[in-house]
Amino acid sequence: MSYFANLLLRSRRLFVVLMKIMLPVMIAVRIGEEFGWIAALGRAIAPAMAGIDLPPEAGMIWITGVFVGVYGAIAALIGLAHDLDMSAGQFSALCAMILFAHSLPIEQAIVRRAGGSFWLTAALRIGIALAYGAAVAWGSRILGVLTEPMRFDWLQGSAPAGVAGLADWITTTAISLGITFAIIAALLVVLDLLERTGVTRRITTALAPLLRLSGLDASVAPVTTVGVLLGLTYGGALIIEEAERRAFPARTRFLALAWLSLSHALIEDTALLVALGANLWVVLVGRVLMTLAVVALLARLLDPGGDAHAKPRTLPR
Repeated sequence: MSYFANLLLRSRRLFVVLMKIMLPVMIAVRIGEEFGWIAALGRAIAPAMAGIDLPPEAGMIWITGVFVGVYGAIAALIGLAHDLDMSAGQFSALCAMILFAHSLPIEQAIVRRAGGSFWLTAALRIGIALAYGAAVAWGSRILGVLTEPMRFDWLQGSAPAGVAGLADWITTTAISLGITFAIIAALLVVLDLLERTGVTRRITTALAPLLRLSGLDASVAPVTTVGVLLGLTYGGALIIEEAERRAFPARTRFLALAWLSLSHALIEDTALLVALGANLWVVLVGRVLMTLAVVALLARLLDPGGDAHAKPRTLPR
């Protein structure tokens, strides 16, 4: 019984930390949606999409994902389905951009609480999303691959009839927070079992070559792996706790959070967009390889004993 009591206390502590971060941002984003501010930002960024060989509507879909999340981007995709004219390569590029940079207000707040720079990691996510999206979109056109046109008519039948009211939003938010608490509790049990059975040690050993290649400290491998597979919210929460318990150096935290910022929730989010028609090689394999290359570069730019935020000569804030 003491084990479950400790589990409940630890789960509640992590949940309270996350709720203090997430709830105010979720309210602010909801207000932005109601007043049309997010839609206005989407229209403003739409012309820039032409530079990366994407249609203007892609800007509205992506900016919605940036502020609201993957599901918000899908909702925007449904609403714009009848106007979209995209090839498989363009759609895969857009989906990869959504996966690189989504839910920035909430996720970057978690990154900041975990010890990373809000603006540096946000700029990293947006910059990599644009660069990778452009490379995929233009590359598919130049090489003549993934050129088949996408059809989105089937999505329109599932479009919501109208904007959910305040009561619906409150209910949905409460359910989401309840699910988050349940996932945190289950995650802590799984991590404890992995630690007690020695699986964590074996996973860390298996990841060692990849960690050495990217420059990531092996001490953060277990919690980083959780975030990579399940999501930045849960991986970030664990990094918050582990950083306080084990006093990770700033460089270690920054590189782990850079990994999580660029590649996380590889299972759920990737499967969701692949089901809509995105190419698996583009949104999964290419994204992970891009993350590996970027983190490896960052690791070499930062002095091994340095602070990720302290010295402009290593990396700007």
